[in-house]
Amino acid sequence: MSDISKVKAASENIFKDVKSELTKLVAIPSVSSDSRAEVEKSAHHLAELFSKLGMETAVKTAPTPGGEEGMPAVIARKIVDPRAKTVLLYAHHDVQPTGPRERWDTDPFVATEKDGRLYGRGTSDDGAGVMVHYGALLALADKCPVNVTCFIEGEEEIGSPSFRNFIEKYREDLAADVIIVCDSDNWRVGEPALTATLRGVASMDVKVKVMETALHSGAYGGPVLDAVTIASLLLAKCFNPDGSLAVPGLGGSTSADVHYPEELFKADAQVVDSFQLAGKGELASRLWNQPSLCVIGWDQRSRAESANALVPETCLRLSLRTAPGTDTAECAQALSTFLEENAPFGAEVETEVLECGPSYQAESSQAEKEMKWALSSAWDKDAVDIGCGGAIPMTADLAQVFPEADILITGVEDPATNAHSENESQDLGDLRNAITAEALFLTRLGGQL
Repeated sequence: MSDISKVKAASENIFKDVKSELTKLVAIPSVSSDSRAEVEKSAHHLAELFSKLGMETAVKTAPTPGGEEGMPAVIARKIVDPRAKTVLLYAHHDVQPTGPRERWDTDPFVATEKDGRLYGRGTSDDGAGVMVHYGALLALADKCPVNVTCFIEGEEEIGSPSFRNFIEKYREDLAADVIIVCDSDNWRVGEPALTATLRGVASMDVKVKVMETALHSGAYGGPVLDAVTIASLLLAKCFNPDGSLAVPGLGGSTSADVHYPEELFKADAQVVDSFQLAGKGELASRLWNQPSLCVIGWDQRSRAESANALVPETCLRLSLRTAPGTDTAECAQALSTFLEENAPFGAEVETEVLECGPSYQAESSQAEKEMKWALSSAWDKDAVDIGCGGAIPMTADLAQVFPEADILITGVEDPATNAHSENESQDLGDLRNAITAEALFLTRLGGQL
């Protein structure tokens, strides 16, 4: 049996245990936006789990920029040889809220296996990421040839407010030659990928004011457009006729390394049959390499409170995804300037940038080549480079605090995962292969393959 086959067999042998531990983790409703107590419970549960691997574990916190105590994170370390390379394995144990329970086919906090997938909140994002690290170390047992630090944080789903302070506070504990961030996607089920680019994210509030008070729509409607209509016209100015962004200064590329068939994407996105996709260039580039803009909240009169009166002012919240390699703060300012300078009919427009998460663009390295080899060997299929339309802002923080480390972004999600939505699920075959790939990488990095 080859060395690669031995690692695959070891991953297969421990997989039943991995599924059991993932089920236990899903049962803890560690919604960081809702319950600190449950996040603390999850952290201590994982500290105990990793201690069973012979790792020195601790639950730690750091303050947010506002001075509040951040959510608890787990640091688990095992030093096999001070002269060996050190790998930092990142994932997060907090999860998103469930949303309406009636939209779930199963109990979101009871992991349920069906047709080769495990359903439940956090089965994939990012319980599966945690289990990739646990499973790889369990499969290697005492044969892991590198030093390993696991860093499982508890606030990624609320923007990791204490993250930068945390990694600076515990810099010595977290320092590594290679950092593996397991919180991204594969290209498709059965097709492994390494994430090479991440879009940044900025959110802002836009206030539109037309008049001092509501006016009778019959008496004043016509010459005076209500604030909601004005805001809609303003939003429309942000887009070209093909749906691409018309805001200057946002950058982006229309090319991508991977071809994403339109019909396949429409099926993945579950859009209505008549829907026409927006934008220009390679479809994958529209997801990964170009900016995008959407409305994520809007304060306006509800239908239940509707009246024949012109709405005097309104406020909406926008989410801007920025292209890899661009400065998110500069892009947010470009959007703010555009909105304020293009106010329809002289309405008053004020913007406030609320959040800026940086984009990320990986550099080629030997570690990247070794990880692609490991992924290809585990899946028996060539791994590809992809981008991620969502942001993982803390990746840029890792790069700044640990500039000498090679950062590799892997994951186990796929287009059917439904992360952040109802019926979230994880393909179990991909989870097993991801464990194998990480075990192979650690072995190869330590010179044993």
